[in-house]
Order: sequence, then structure tokens, then C-alpha cells
Amino acid sequence: MMAAGAVLALALWLLLPPVGVGGAGPPPIQDGEFTFLLPAGRKQCFYQSAPANASLETEYQVIGGAGLDVDFTLESPQGVLLVSEARKADGVHTVEPTEAGDYRLCFDNSFSTISEKLVFFELLFDSWQDDEEAEGWAEAVEPEEMLDVKMEDIKESMETMRTRLERSIQMLTLLRAFEARDRNLQEDNLGRVNFWSAVSVAVLLLVAALQVCTLKRFFQDKRPVPT
Repeated sequence: MMAAGAVLALALWLLLPPVGVGGAGPPPIQDGEFTFLLPAGRKQCFYQSAPANASLETEYQVIGGAGLDVDFTLESPQGVLLVSEARKADGVHTVEPTEAGDYRLCFDNSFSTISEKLVFFELLFDSWQDDEEAEGWAEAVEPEEMLDVKMEDIKESMETMRTRLERSIQMLTLLRAFEARDRNLQEDNLGRVNFWSAVSVAVLLLVAALQVCTLKRFFQDKRPVPT
């Protein structure tokens, strides 16, 4: 009976907002990913809100375009330049702890006057609020009931599972970005191979036609025709 009461109390705690909070407060910051096309000679910036005292990890990759490179800058909400990179194909940067406000991420393709770039980037947050909410599990049941169902073990197992699932999702996203970059590179190489193959065939046919014309001139009868 005590174990059943503990499970019921845990279910109610997951479905209902905590006592004294009433569902109020800002929603948690969600991780995100985005792929966009950066035109030649252009610069594009993005703004991402972040809570205070958290961890922000940003990763970008150029998955399409000549050179596979771009300029990248990251600024804090106070306007302080945190990261500045030039002509890079990819990069990973972590800001810890974060300031409350909007972080500015800029991708610059001004150095390229012809080629546009396909850029992928993602933002990962690790907020301490999640840990504080997880600690509320222990407060949802009585101490005697917690001993019966080993709440601490359940909490640790679920936190470990959540961390591994988030890492798996991140790795799959990165693998998709690498696959897209390699596919675009192979398609560009295939286009170049087809173009130069067509040029070589055209030159070969032209040379063959010139040789035939030259041989015909050698065997032509140049004697004057009698009148």
C-alpha cells in the first residue's frame, strides 16, 4: 500500500504544478537548430535569449558553398565580443555561466562575391533550473514512502537516461550536418567532372575533325584541269 501511495503521489506531482507556483513563471529555454542560406557578400545575425547562470553551447557548420567557410562572431547581451572567427568551416563554443539577455550570433559572407553558403547551427542549453525541478521529486512523497520505492535511485536513473538521450539527439544532428556537407561537396565535384569531361570530348572531336580535313588536303589532286 505504501508503494502504491508513492507511485500515485509521483504521478500527481508530474501532472499538477508545484504548490505555491501555480504554473507561473517563464517557460524553460529550449534547444534549437537552424539551417539557412547566406547569400554572397551578405551578413546575417540571430538573437537568442538566455537565462542567467546557465550553460550555452553553440555549434555551426558550413555544409554548402564554395570553400565551405564563413566568418562567425558571438556577442554577449552587454555587447562584449566573446568569439570571433574568420574563414572557418565549423566551430564549437561554450558560454558558462550565461548572462540574462539576448546573445547575438552573426555569420558573415562578405569576403565572397560569388558563392552563397549553406550554414547549419544549433544551440544547446544546460540550465540549473532542470536540476532544481528534479530535486522536487524527493519532496513529493513522505520519507517513509521514499525509502520503500527508492526515489533517489529512480531519480538518478531518469536523469542519466535524459542526459544520454539528449547527447544521442545532438550526435544524430551533427551526423546529419556532416552528411549534408559531404553530399553537397560530392555534388559540386560531380558537376565539375561532368563539365570538364564534356569540354574534353568537344576538344577531342574538334581535333579529330581538323585531322580529317588536313589529311584530305594532302591527298587532293592539285594538277591543273586541261582546257
